[in-house]
Amino acid sequence: MNSILNISAYLFTPLHDLSAWREACLGQAQAKALKGTILLSPEGINLFLAGLADQVEGFLLWLRNQEGLADLVAKKSWSEQQPFGKLLVKIKTEIIRMNHPAIVPAQGRAPAVKPIDLRRWLDQGQDDQGQAMVMLDTRNAFEVAHGKFAQALDWGLHRFSEFPQAAREHFAEIQGKTVISYCTGGIRCEKAAIFLRELGHKRVYQLDGGILQYFEDTGGAHFEGDCFVFDERIALAPDLSAKPL
Repeated sequence: MNSILNISAYLFTPLHDLSAWREACLGQAQAKALKGTILLSPEGINLFLAGLADQVEGFLLWLRNQEGLADLVAKKSWSEQQPFGKLLVKIKTEIIRMNHPAIVPAQGRAPAVKPIDLRRWLDQGQDDQGQAMVMLDTRNAFEVAHGKFAQALDWGLHRFSEFPQAAREHFAEIQGKTVISYCTGGIRCEKAAIFLRELGHKRVYQLDGGILQYFEDTGGAHFEGDCFVFDERIALAPDLSAKPL
C-alpha cells in the first residue's frame, strides 16, 4: 500500500531572516515526522519532503499561511516506504544555483506552457501559432540518461551553473524557434527560460510544473523513459510509480 506522500515544491519569493525561517521550518517538519530536504535562500524556497499524508498536507498548509508563500504549489506522488533517510533544512545563496544574480524570477517569470497544452503542441508538431518547436532539457546529463522528451536537446550539463555558457554556445541551434525549457519540477527551467529570453530568444516557454506535473496531467505522452528523482526511489515512471534500478 502506498501510504507515504512525496512532495516537490518551490517558489521564487523574497525571504528575509533565513535563520528564523530555518528554525521554523525545521520545527514544523520535525513535529510532523517528515524527512527530506528544504532549501532556503533570499530568492525563495525549494523542498522535497515525504511522510504520512495528513502530516505533509499540514506542513504545506502551514507554509502557505506564511507571508509570501500563498502561491506555493506542490507536485505529489506516492510510495510504499519513506524515500528519505533524514531531514535537512539548509540555507543557500540560491535555491537552484545558476551563478547569474541578474536572473530574479520573483520579479517576473517567463511565460509558461501548461502540460496539457504542451501535449497538444507535441501532438500537432507545432505551437498554436504554427511555429516549429524545440524541447530543451535543462537537467544534468545523468538525469537525462534516465529519460527525456522525444528529440529533446541535451547540452550535456554536469551542473546547472553551466547552463548560461551552454546557452551562449548553442544560440544558433535554437534561434527563431519556439523553445520549451523543461526540468524535473520546474525550478531549473524557470531560470533557464528567463535567461534565454534575456539572451535574445523571443519565443521561450517553461514547462509549468516540470516533468512531474506533465506526468500527472498527461500520463507522459511524448516522454521516453523515466524521470530521475533525488531520493531512494531513483526514478519515476510516467504514472508516477517508483522505478528503482
